Amino acid sequence: MNAETVRVLVADDHPIVYDGVTLAFQSTSWLSVSGYARSGREAVSEAKSMRPDVVLLDLRLPDMLAPEVINELRALDVDVKIIVFTAYPDHTAVTAALRAGANAVVVKDAERADLVDIIRRVVSGERVVCVGDSEDSNAILRRKLRESGLTPREYDILRHVAMGKTNPEIAASLGLTRNTVKTYLQRTLEKLGAHNRIEALSRASERGIL
Repeated sequence: MNAETVRVLVADDHPIVYDGVTLAFQSTSWLSVSGYARSGREAVSEAKSMRPDVVLLDLRLPDMLAPEVINELRALDVDVKIIVFTAYPDHTAVTAALRAGANAVVVKDAERADLVDIIRRVVSGERVVCVGDSEDSNAILRRKLRESGLTPREYDILRHVAMGKTNPEIAASLGLTRNTVKTYLQRTLEKLGAHNRIEALSRASERGIL
């Protein structure tokens, strides 16, 4: 890592997180919070305009989950370092975030010194997963899907529904026909005991799937 200041974009819908991170970095001369976003779309927009070195990204933003935000951030800048900052280390989206290219996953109750050290390591090229949970993230995903009776494909479709996508848009994203998406979605609703998309998303969120 060079001597230049590392510019951090904080993407979290809770202002207290931004305030806390800003305060935590005050005694670290090489770190600077240079931007703030409260949604996934804002994060992408801010990253496009300010080109941060690091994005400290909440796992669950109001409009998008971290994996989708990461995909868009990577399309803008393959070199930006992305650290998922979450209060839900056993959430199934953690696995998807890592697959999408997150450089680190850190729990929000991490000590200031630990967070600063993880940023230093990530900027230096390391990949860090510090979630404070002994269960492998892939095992967590499999377990939660199994408990809900959902297949990986049904989970993929549910995540796209959470992004507000229509059946045709989901079909185009996943390379499926519209009828196939409709069939998968109907099965997903039945397994979750939901009557519509909104209810399905609510029940999935209660189970820690979304």
